[in-house]
Amino acid sequence: MGKRAKRPASQRGDAQSSSQQQQQSTKTTTGRANKRVKAAKPEAEPEFFEDKRNLEDLWKAVFPVGTEWDQLDTVYQMNWDFSNLENAFEEGGKLYGNKVYLFGCTEPQLVHYKGDSKIMYIPVVVAVVSPFPPSDKIGIKSVQRESEEIIPMKQMKMDWVPYIPLENRGSQVDRLKSQIFILSCTQRRAALKHLKIDRVKKYEYCLPYFYQPFKEDQFEQSTEVTIMYPVEPPVVCEFDWEIDTLELSTGEPIFDLFKHCFQEFTDDLIKGGDLTEDQKDDFKEHVKKTVREAKKANREAREARRKALEEMSEETKSAFQSMKFYKFYPVQTPDTPDISKSKVPFINRYYGKAHEVL
Repeated sequence: MGKRAKRPASQRGDAQSSSQQQQQSTKTTTGRANKRVKAAKPEAEPEFFEDKRNLEDLWKAVFPVGTEWDQLDTVYQMNWDFSNLENAFEEGGKLYGNKVYLFGCTEPQLVHYKGDSKIMYIPVVVAVVSPFPPSDKIGIKSVQRESEEIIPMKQMKMDWVPYIPLENRGSQVDRLKSQIFILSCTQRRAALKHLKIDRVKKYEYCLPYFYQPFKEDQFEQSTEVTIMYPVEPPVVCEFDWEIDTLELSTGEPIFDLFKHCFQEFTDDLIKGGDLTEDQKDDFKEHVKKTVREAKKANREAREARRKALEEMSEETKSAFQSMKFYKFYPVQTPDTPDISKSKVPFINRYYGKAHEVL
């Protein structure tokens, strides 16, 4: 039997090395396979998120002027739907293609919801179609305040600012030609505790101010004034100088038919315990003074309106005459109460009534 030839040492080394590599590769492959088996998990169901609408947060961005601070949370807890406001900016909508200024407010209403009757603060958004801001002032008035204040809205940290739709949030504001402006307030709620009570209360008495020079407003025509007689406790009442007639400084009654009405007016206050008999004459003088001041204010308002019209450009006159006010209420949904019977066109004492309620 012939002897097998011996392989050179280099070949034997190569063979051993190849065998070791195969074993190592087998181990590695087996290890990877084992690891893959251990790591395998059932595939999770894909999650789908509803796309946000471009103007979805518009109504929340508008500051609800005049709302009590401690009621703001109750307003936003409800999932109100203002898709009607959003749709108004779409092609064919009431606000499409226009420059629009929006301000908010709330209207406390007794509503039926989930079997209960309760008072709810219903959010409302007012849209003013105008080429320029309708006003840069805020009115402050309440029953507790004898005088009315008309002040720059910036004193209450309010201003018209551009609203940026969601799809444009990544763009620079100054590069956008915004058509939507909202009345915003930068007063932080956390800082209210550092303010005086009177300052905090002022926010609750704020009303967006508007002056229409082509229309004699209710103040120029009004014959009613709020009387606040400074005694303890103060006497607060409404007095109409055409109905509750008293003799003015001329000594002549406004209407003879009602010459005894003021006597009855004060007698009722005395009977109700609001006024004492020895305060009667002083109260009468206080009423006279208040009426004279109101009449003077009415005359000045008429004169200011006449002067404003004389100095106004034709372009501005046209803009005032074409201004439109739209009042938006939330849309009815299964998650919100029915407010269909609570909708009214009245906005506030300055704006009057809306041209349309939506």
